[in-house]
Amino acid sequence: SMTWVQNNRTSPVKRGVWVLENILGTPPPEPPPNVPGLEETAADTDTGHLSLREQMTKHRTSEPCASCHKIMDPIGFALEPFTADAKWRSRDGSGAPIDAAVELWDGTRVNGPVELRAALLKYSPQFVRTLTEKLMTYALGRGVEYYDMPVVRRIATDAERNGYKFSSIVLGIVTSPEFLMRSKAQAPSDDRVASVQGEGR
Repeated sequence: SMTWVQNNRTSPVKRGVWVLENILGTPPPEPPPNVPGLEETAADTDTGHLSLREQMTKHRTSEPCASCHKIMDPIGFALEPFTADAKWRSRDGSGAPIDAAVELWDGTRVNGPVELRAALLKYSPQFVRTLTEKLMTYALGRGVEYYDMPVVRRIATDAERNGYKFSSIVLGIVTSPEFLMRSKAQAPSDDRVASVQGEGR
């Protein structure tokens, strides 16, 4: 049904934002207020014969929207051959052929997810720093703060020297003072353990 297609439609913008935030660690700014969504723009015009890409191009023609969308959208369009549940497809939800050829913000031309992945490899240091921040957040049980960044940078630099091995990042985190101090602070004291064991008798 049409409702199913709308609910399962992919969003190149959301995909682009996700890659920027979680792979490159460079989230885009919040959208300006009072900007209509794609659905509202589509309702105002005759878009029955336009592909999702054409609708989005029409939607983002004015500034300040265009400056951010030119960074986010190409990433999402390169990922369009994947459905919402990660199946491969050659046509979008409306039946239009998928055009996954894009020019990224740095001028690199890619066509589809495989070429996008290859293009993003040159940003490996940013990815490793972002991954380290996210793993530190998990390991510390709190957000990474500005005073944690020297450790994050050191771990990322050490990982680069070790061929970007995942184990290098994990070892860097678990041997960091931030992690060790947190672990020690949360470990129960011997007196407390003895007290709890005594209560259980």
